[in-house]
Amino acid sequence: MATIRSDNNSNDITISCPICNKVFEKSVIEEHANKCLFLNTTQVNAVKQNKIELSNGKRSSSHFNQTSVNEKRPRLSTSPSSSKNEGQTMSETVIKNQQKEVKNLPLAERMRPLHLEDIIGQVQAFGPGSMLRSSIEKKIIPNMILWGPPGCGKTSLANVISNICKEQNNMRFVKLSATMAGINDVKEVVKVAKNEAQFKRQTVLFMDEIHRFNKLQQDTFLPHVENGTIILIGATTENPSFSLNNALLSRCRVVVMEKLSTGDVLVILKQALNKSGKAVIGKVKKNFDSTPQHDLPECIVEEESLQWLAEVCDGDARVALGALELALAARAPGTELVTTGPTVISLEDIKDGIKRSHMVYDRKGEEHYNIVSAIHKSIRASDDNAALYWTTRALHGGEDPLYIARRLVRAACEDIGLADRNALVEAVACLQGCQHLGMPECDVLLAQCAVRLARAPKSTEVYRAMTRCRKSLVEAKGPLPSVPLHLRNAPTKLMKQLGYGKGYNMFHKDKSGLSYMPEGMEDSDFFHCNDDYN
Repeated sequence: MATIRSDNNSNDITISCPICNKVFEKSVIEEHANKCLFLNTTQVNAVKQNKIELSNGKRSSSHFNQTSVNEKRPRLSTSPSSSKNEGQTMSETVIKNQQKEVKNLPLAERMRPLHLEDIIGQVQAFGPGSMLRSSIEKKIIPNMILWGPPGCGKTSLANVISNICKEQNNMRFVKLSATMAGINDVKEVVKVAKNEAQFKRQTVLFMDEIHRFNKLQQDTFLPHVENGTIILIGATTENPSFSLNNALLSRCRVVVMEKLSTGDVLVILKQALNKSGKAVIGKVKKNFDSTPQHDLPECIVEEESLQWLAEVCDGDARVALGALELALAARAPGTELVTTGPTVISLEDIKDGIKRSHMVYDRKGEEHYNIVSAIHKSIRASDDNAALYWTTRALHGGEDPLYIARRLVRAACEDIGLADRNALVEAVACLQGCQHLGMPECDVLLAQCAVRLARAPKSTEVYRAMTRCRKSLVEAKGPLPSVPLHLRNAPTKLMKQLGYGKGYNMFHKDKSGLSYMPEGMEDSDFFHCNDDYN
């Protein structure tokens, strides 16, 4: 139990820590208690781990090392001079390690923005004047799901929020990735968050790749987001409507982030060069004879090279920065800089080492359905140019050619139908050809079939009639009418006695005198029906 002491000669009030029993002033006791609680929790976990190892008969070397260190700790000198020297040595070591870690970080990671003003692009999501930006500027962090393609700035926004939390004494930021963390990690974060809430500190949990959690795992967040124990920020590249629980979506705001434009990526690349200080942007190598050696840049990057990188990365800033870093590392000069001058990285140099080998396309995600939908609707609108483009783009992204061929068969029936009966025949022939040839030889078959269907006359008569027929079945009241007796087959004597097939003839419906629709639906006509079908 904490004790309060008051100095008679001063108005300062001192309070003893309930954990370590040391006395501190009232203004700093809360900060010390947080640190003390964290350190003691770490030691308790270490003791528990050692007990588990002992119970299993596995006394590891690390346990003996830790025990020996703990035994030696009381014998260490606690004089002010030794403590000061040790503190200086430790601080110097920490600074060196931090500098080494920063140097080894990828360029994309070093370029993470720290403030909202540093974020480039995404004006609609959190640009100036947006509600989300205003909330973050006021240090109000809402529960949200960041949805966008790779390299668009989801983690960068989380980094900005992390920096805001560091500046606030009443907020803490925790980052996890669903690719490495599990339910136990989330429970541990929630446990610490509840303890922090007692000191009026709010916990912000950033869960990267949150779609990697299945629906049952996602339910773990619900009660803690509901009661405000944690503020959840999730990042996903997949459509939240399909990959996340509806209950979780109702508690979070979905922020849609688009691909970065070429101009945005170009600005990011220029900032990276200016920040590195090892390269400058220029067109030709200048005369550096009169330039001091320490002022010489290592490389000169042509403007056209950056423009090409910005265009080829498909809106992914991480890919662009990684390619730039690779080019700088490959072409970096050595000690001969004094005599030869800076190295020029031209457009041809970057093209020679970096090829466009990727395109944002998910064969099992939303982009898969978006591209195929664009093919079908282009054919429906008789736009042969668009049909060719989307078909080629799907193949370029690695789409299964048989899937495209099956969709073309569907379009031949749904949108062309009886207006051109050969369209279905050619679509099926295209499907069979793709099965025999495979990629890449079957690409021209798909392109030709898509263009042929787009140019064909269109008729949705059969498709609309089928839709009306299905609607009548869905909206039918009571049991569905039975098949008339004269239309039933009578393979046995009993069925004939029951009247199955009685009176049936093979004449045309106008001459047979029979009704081929169920009782009560004799006047139904699904082909000539005036409705608002679109």
